[in-house]
Amino acid sequence: MSGLRARLLRLPTLAMALALVACSTVDPRAGKSVLAPASQATTDAVAPPGSSASPGAVLPSGRPPAKRPGGYYQDDGPADMVPEGLRATPDAEPKIEPIAKGPNRPYTVFDKTYVPIVDDRAFVQRGVGSWYGKKFHGQKTASGEIYDMFKMTAAHPTLPIPSYARVTNLTNGRKVIVRINDRGPFHALRVIDLSYTAALKLDVLRGGSAELEVERLLAAEILRMQALRQSRREPQASSGTEAPVSRTAAPVKSADPAVSSAGFYLQFGAYTLEQNAQGMREYLVRNWPAGLPAPVIIPSQGMFRLHSGPFESREQADDAARQVRDTSAIRSTLVQR
Repeated sequence: MSGLRARLLRLPTLAMALALVACSTVDPRAGKSVLAPASQATTDAVAPPGSSASPGAVLPSGRPPAKRPGGYYQDDGPADMVPEGLRATPDAEPKIEPIAKGPNRPYTVFDKTYVPIVDDRAFVQRGVGSWYGKKFHGQKTASGEIYDMFKMTAAHPTLPIPSYARVTNLTNGRKVIVRINDRGPFHALRVIDLSYTAALKLDVLRGGSAELEVERLLAAEILRMQALRQSRREPQASSGTEAPVSRTAAPVKSADPAVSSAGFYLQFGAYTLEQNAQGMREYLVRNWPAGLPAPVIIPSQGMFRLHSGPFESREQADDAARQVRDTSAIRSTLVQR
């Protein structure tokens, strides 16, 4: 994990950039954005005066770049003493918070300009994610908050600060919710940098990096989640005593005939917002292989699942998954009905 933090104050030309960014690598290209053009750099955006940084063979700290995508630097890594029970750490609890002014202005790092999102637009992104640890533990993030590697936070180049995102490990299906309070990574092969605990819960620590999906939680979704949490805390009016609320919603049936057909399906994600599922579907159909069932959105249990199928056998489904991966670089999971 790399960073632009308090150590850059020694460099006058980067003083303004330090107020906006916290972690970086020498590669000036941001991670690939699947659905959100706003995450790409723009050359006509106006950066704050003095915020530009020049690329070089080493970071401004004098530290050599990481030798592999997702690998942390030799002076970073796990804490010397790790608290017990981190896997049981609750996810970040989404709240509607005002967007901070400073860290959401356009900024430039290594000759590339980033324009943070400042509205309530949907955002879904897939790519390699990594994590950062003890080197930055206790230092200021781009938000001005102190980085705590044992909390559920993350750094992203363009998501609003603060904001919340659901991050899914596409290899094992694990999901967490993190609070975005830092900037970075600035690497062609990375889309997000997680805190140590978030990476632990997603099982990213062992490999150093993993293929992830980042889905921003919008205000409507946050309000729905808050209402659900509140309903679980409130006692039932009839008895006056507290009772557990079922966490399983009844499946929402779709009129699409493919939903009720038995067989194997490819699932390309489960989204809380229909527009995010629609955005991924639009991306997929641009290069959809001929002869495969077109992806459809299936509302189920409060989620919008993107499926293709049915396929008569696992072998046919595996072959279809390979075709989609070859044409769009999007991985899927196999679902049997």
